[in-house]
Amino acid sequence: MTAEITPQQLIVWRMLQRAQVGITRSLETELLSRHDLAPAAYEVLHQLSEAPGRRLRMNDLAERVLLSRSGLTRLIDRLQRDGLVEREACTSDARGLYAVLTEGGERRLTEATPTYLRAVRERFLDLLSEEELRQCAAMLTKLFTGA
Repeated sequence: MTAEITPQQLIVWRMLQRAQVGITRSLETELLSRHDLAPAAYEVLHQLSEAPGRRLRMNDLAERVLLSRSGLTRLIDRLQRDGLVEREACTSDARGLYAVLTEGGERRLTEATPTYLRAVRERFLDLLSEEELRQCAAMLTKLFTGA
């Protein structure tokens, strides 16, 4: 396989990047201005809200929200200062830590969720037909799995 990329292929690649960045920036603007919550923070709160006991090991959480361990640690520090999460020691592994959603974190997530869903709908879902969404899902699955 050759390493060359055609101009049209490069255009498609750049369009994909720009679409993702544009949608994310719009979402970030909405969440920050209305709820003082960045998209990554929203995703952390969301993942914790769906986890058993509203808690996840830090390594598992980092993997779910696509952050490095150090990036997640800095984010959890901020969320903890804001009273949205707490850290809890893992009883089965002295080195392990859990991130735990607080009641304040649950409230902030509940308040922010309609804003998040509306922004996703307006900037992505409403722009595509049902068939285009099915095709998009198939293409993204293929890109994700590499198959």
